[in-house]
Amino acid sequence: MIIVIGSINLDLIANVDRLPAPGETGHRSGLATAPGGKGANQALAAARAGVAVRMVGAVGKDSFAAEALALLRDGKVDLSGVAETFASTGTALIMVGDDGENIIAVVPGANGSVLPGDLSKAFLRKGDVVLLQHEIPLQTVSAALDAARGAGAVTVLNTAPFSRDAAAFLGKADYVVANETEFDLYAEAMSLKGADRPARMRDFAAQTGRTIVVTLGGDGVLAATPTDFLQVAALKITPVDTVGAGDTFCGYLAAGLSTGLGLEQALARAAAAGSLACLKPGAQPAIPLAADVEQAMRQA
Repeated sequence: MIIVIGSINLDLIANVDRLPAPGETGHRSGLATAPGGKGANQALAAARAGVAVRMVGAVGKDSFAAEALALLRDGKVDLSGVAETFASTGTALIMVGDDGENIIAVVPGANGSVLPGDLSKAFLRKGDVVLLQHEIPLQTVSAALDAARGAGAVTVLNTAPFSRDAAAFLGKADYVVANETEFDLYAEAMSLKGADRPARMRDFAAQTGRTIVVTLGGDGVLAATPTDFLQVAALKITPVDTVGAGDTFCGYLAAGLSTGLGLEQALARAAAAGSLACLKPGAQPAIPLAADVEQAMRQA
């Protein structure tokens, strides 16, 4: 089983002609709401990949909660570990330009109340894959990494959003997933050595004994293990909306690892899923089903 410990949001999405510069007012051409949050997105992606998923998180006792959880319920994700709190349901304010690029501001709300004591709801067991992100308190993320190791579970840590304080515990995770910007920031914070990004990835893997995965958008994925270096291509697409693509990648990667795929095969499947997630607007609504991913990989 995959245990996702993370954030649950409702996304408020504004489509604009182009992303505004600081101090500039952008022209808005549409506004929509959709379930989101890195934790919830990744949980749904893993479920659509065909794996049993349990979600541990929190929502508010407000009108946003039902919509924030709607697609997780439809996807048969186990929500018994999701608490209701008096804080507001987390929200993400997203602007998407015509080129598919986006900027996001997150209001944590109830996500800030997911504390180490909530890890008892995860019911961790040997062989589980635990999927984590940084949209809940970092003390909870660090405690979850420790608890998972104690239970014999495998951990996948998505390092978004960047936090310099998180550099202290990245080495606890079995698999660390960052985008290129995040990795470069962590490389600086951790004083990783190397003339370029692949060299610094190799240094991370050598120092920690763990696997580092760096997503490059349309340029695919790099991964360094203590003994190997992998490069996997993305599908060739014209993106409509890149929101949630990284979360789709993480959910599918965790699903692949939990079903016993080798790292290169799991990365290829996750990269294909992340590419397909860019073809529709919204985060969760755009996450592809496993059958669609398999078909796209056969046709690539």
